[in-house]
Amino acid sequence: MRPGCYTALITPFNQAGELDIEGLEQLINFQIKNGITGILATGTTGESPTFKWKEHDYVIAQVAKLAKNKCLRIAGTGSNNTIEALEAAGRAAKEGVDAVLMVDPYYNGPSSLEIRREYYEVIAGAYPDLSIIPYIIPGRTGSQMLPQDLAILAKNFPNISCVKEATGNLENMKLTRKYCGNDFKIFSGDDALVYDIMADPEIKACGSISVMSNIVPKFMTQMVSLLNQKDADGAMKIQTAIKPLFDLVVVITREESKFGPVSCRARNPLPLKTLMQLLGMPGGPCRRPLGKMTQKGFHVLLDAAKSVQANNPKIFEPIASFFNVDIEQRLNNTEFQENLWYNY
Repeated sequence: MRPGCYTALITPFNQAGELDIEGLEQLINFQIKNGITGILATGTTGESPTFKWKEHDYVIAQVAKLAKNKCLRIAGTGSNNTIEALEAAGRAAKEGVDAVLMVDPYYNGPSSLEIRREYYEVIAGAYPDLSIIPYIIPGRTGSQMLPQDLAILAKNFPNISCVKEATGNLENMKLTRKYCGNDFKIFSGDDALVYDIMADPEIKACGSISVMSNIVPKFMTQMVSLLNQKDADGAMKIQTAIKPLFDLVVVITREESKFGPVSCRARNPLPLKTLMQLLGMPGGPCRRPLGKMTQKGFHVLLDAAKSVQANNPKIFEPIASFFNVDIEQRLNNTEFQENLWYNY
């Protein structure tokens, strides 16, 4: 894996909840045209928990085929079942992907030691020629492989040389750099922290596996490239221009129910796919149990998009050009907002 920006690609569905095959091809080509370093298929953002295995393998095969020799290809093949993850990694390897992303096992709660010995070591040992990227995101999994065990893996398995870091914990990231060494690559799994952890001399992240690069691949890639070139000022200009989009990965609103106020959280990929539908990109709805944003949440998203367009219209220009849409019309004509939200 080389330093850079990788898009955790959404999976487009039609209104019936089936794979949008044409839309998937368009999204892959949009990423390639805008200079993305690589594409991650079937990650959390791609709604992999809702896939049938046939769909899972198809999406990986399409990304592997269409992006070959154009950008790097990563397949999300993690599971809370080691045998299942082992089999999925094997199928992805046959498609010729450059790496697999393995999320820490979720729900069943193994210790860091168990995650290392009974999960990553099993898969890394079975496929020594396949790059394995551990994905550390305790907020979703309820478990976490610690930097100490990650360092043991990096020492013993040459095919584990990087990590997707989504703990949100800077001290954890500093320990990863300390124990894993300077050659180990840390990729940010949190768009809002990309600038900070790439610029931090105690972390020295080298890139991002990004959510919002689904919408702004050109500018996310440029920001990461500038940071790797030590051009912090140039990177900060881009960071400032696109920051309102980073705040949309999770949208939290206070809603009024019949029984009193409640907090409602719209979590990735729901806000992202809602914005993509609004802008006229392939995406479609999320699969159940994800549904729609609330009206309040949608207006948070709409205001952020309008802010970006008003202050930096060049940000959405690649979307307008590639998908042949009028961004101003999409953001200001209410007909494009129909069915994108519901009341509590």
